[in-house]
Amino acid sequence: MGLKSRCNSQSPAIGIRWVCSSNSKGEILSTSIAHRYLIVRDTSAVLNYLHIDLAVAAVVLSFVLIGGLANNLGFGQSIAGTLPDISASTEPGPARSAVAANRPLTPTMDAVLGFVAQRYRVAPEPLLPVFEAAQAAASERGIDPLLIVAVIAIESGFNPFAQSNMGAQGLMQIIPRYHQDKAPKTSAGSAFLDPVSNVKMGAHILQESIRRQGGLMEGLQYYAGASDDIEQSYANKVIAEKLRLEQAARRREAAST
Repeated sequence: MGLKSRCNSQSPAIGIRWVCSSNSKGEILSTSIAHRYLIVRDTSAVLNYLHIDLAVAAVVLSFVLIGGLANNLGFGQSIAGTLPDISASTEPGPARSAVAANRPLTPTMDAVLGFVAQRYRVAPEPLLPVFEAAQAAASERGIDPLLIVAVIAIESGFNPFAQSNMGAQGLMQIIPRYHQDKAPKTSAGSAFLDPVSNVKMGAHILQESIRRQGGLMEGLQYYAGASDDIEQSYANKVIAEKLRLEQAARRREAAST
């Protein structure tokens, strides 16, 4: 096709319209349309190349990731095979408290701690040193640790800052003016409100009361300053609480086995 026949025609393959100038001697192609065509063509070619390169890179990266994942999975499985199965040992039983299991409490005291925490709505963590002190003091004084815990429950309800109208202070409600000799020398003033010190002093007083009065019920009445109560109301409440703690401990120990 000559230039003459291209005038005012359109190429269907590339969509270019050929235009002839009316005031020129020859037929020329509109430079603006041709220029645009060249730009579009070059841009399309570049994008096609980029698309191919990105596709290749994606495929390569996928193989790398799959290979790395397989290696890591195999390594993880080999490590897992060497580790002991601790799922059964770490699962808390129904009788366990929120405090860590590795502690020096006996199973009975451990079970009572969980019961006390629920009944008196006290967090197990601050109760732990109280129960440890009660257990140690009971061993030192030759008395039942649950008796000390029962006295604490009746006297203060496990409130370490409790104070009576008579001036008795702390978990075991000790009157400071009567028992300054039992307080630690370094902290005589504040020892009565310190939970651990209060339990140690209270156990000492309780032991002396039982020994002086010659019996458990009489010693408990003397500890409460109610020796003239022939019905022994205070002693009965402490013994009833101690029996309740023992029953709770047995139930919790049975549930954990």
